[in-house]
Amino acid sequence: MPALPRARVCAAHLAPVWMDAGRTTDKAIDAIGEAARGGASLVAFAESFIPGFPLWTALAAPIRNHEMFKRFAANSIRANGAEVARLREAARRHGVYVSVGFSEATEVSVGCLWNSNLLIGPDGAVLNHRRKLMPTFYEKLVWAQGDGAGLRVCPTPIGRLGMLICGENTNPLARYALIAQGEQLHVATYPPAWPSRPPGEAGAYDLAEAIRIRAAAHAFEGKCFVLVASACLDREAVAALSALSPEAARVIEATPRAVSMLVGPDGRCVGAIRREEGLLHAEADLDACVEPKQIHDIVGYYNRFDVFRLEVDRTPRLPVVFRDQVPGPEPACDAPVAADAGEAEAQTGRIASPADRRS
Repeated sequence: MPALPRARVCAAHLAPVWMDAGRTTDKAIDAIGEAARGGASLVAFAESFIPGFPLWTALAAPIRNHEMFKRFAANSIRANGAEVARLREAARRHGVYVSVGFSEATEVSVGCLWNSNLLIGPDGAVLNHRRKLMPTFYEKLVWAQGDGAGLRVCPTPIGRLGMLICGENTNPLARYALIAQGEQLHVATYPPAWPSRPPGEAGAYDLAEAIRIRAAAHAFEGKCFVLVASACLDREAVAALSALSPEAARVIEATPRAVSMLVGPDGRCVGAIRREEGLLHAEADLDACVEPKQIHDIVGYYNRFDVFRLEVDRTPRLPVVFRDQVPGPEPACDAPVAADAGEAEAQTGRIASPADRRS
C-alpha cells in the first residue's frame, strides 16, 4: 500500500459580509490566498458562507421575515454563476482544494433556494456539488430539500474527501454512506450560531458542544479526520438581527457561538479550537487512520453485511421531465456552463462532477 498523505488543512472561521454575495466572495478569495501562503492544501468555509446564514428565521415570526428573505434570495448564488467562477479561479491560482458553503439559487425559480456546498480542486474543477438533504427546523422557511446526487467521496492526492452540512452530521445513514466510500478527510460545516430556545431555558442548544459531539462521533466511527468549518457573526450581522425586536437582540447576544476545529480518528481535537475570527491551520496525518481501523472498521470486517443493507439513491431530482426531450451529456465540470447547456442543467443548476460523468 502506498504511503498515506499528510495534509495541512485550514478552516476559515470567518464572518461573511452580511447579505452581500459579492463582498463575501471577495473575502473568501482573500482567505484562500492567505491560507495557501500558510501552507494549506485544503481551505474550508462555513455553511451558507455566501451570503450568510438566515438566522432571522429563528428570531421572528414568518410574517415578519419577507424583506429579509427577498434580500437573501437576491444574494443567493448559482453553482455555475460568476461568484463560483471567481472561487474556482482562486483555487486554481493558489493550487488548493476549496470547500465552500453557499445559498444556491436556480434559473427556474426566483424563490427556491438550497443549502449547498461545492468542493473545488486545485485546478479549478468542481469535484462535487451537493445540497443539504433536509433543512433543519426553521431552515425549512428558507431552503428546499436536496437530493442524494452529491453524497460522494472524492479521491484526491491529499486523501478521500467527503462533506456534510450542519445537522447532516447527526444523520447516521448519510455519514455511513460517506464512510463506506472510504472517506479519510471529512468536512463538516456549521453556521455562526443556532438558537433553539431563549437563552437560559433548559434545553437551549449549545452549538459548540453539539459540534464537538458530532465531529468526535464521526471521526471515531469512521476512523477519519473531521475538519469543522463554522462562521462568525460580525457587528453588522448582529445589528441587523437585533433590529428585528428587543427579544431578538437578547437572544442573538446570549446564544452560544460556533467553533472550528480538526478532530482526529481517535475522536480528539488536533491542535487548537478556533472561537474568534481567523484561520485555523492544522495537520491531518492520514497514517493515524490505520491502527484504529484494525480495531473497528465498520465498513469492513467489523460489520455484518448479511444482516444490514443500506441503499442510497443518488439520482438528481428534476422538477419536470419532458418526454420529447432527447437526453444529452451534462456539461463538463471544469468548463463554464453555456446558457444553452440544456433543459436538465437549467432545471437543476448543477455542474456535473467527474463522478457524475462516470455513473
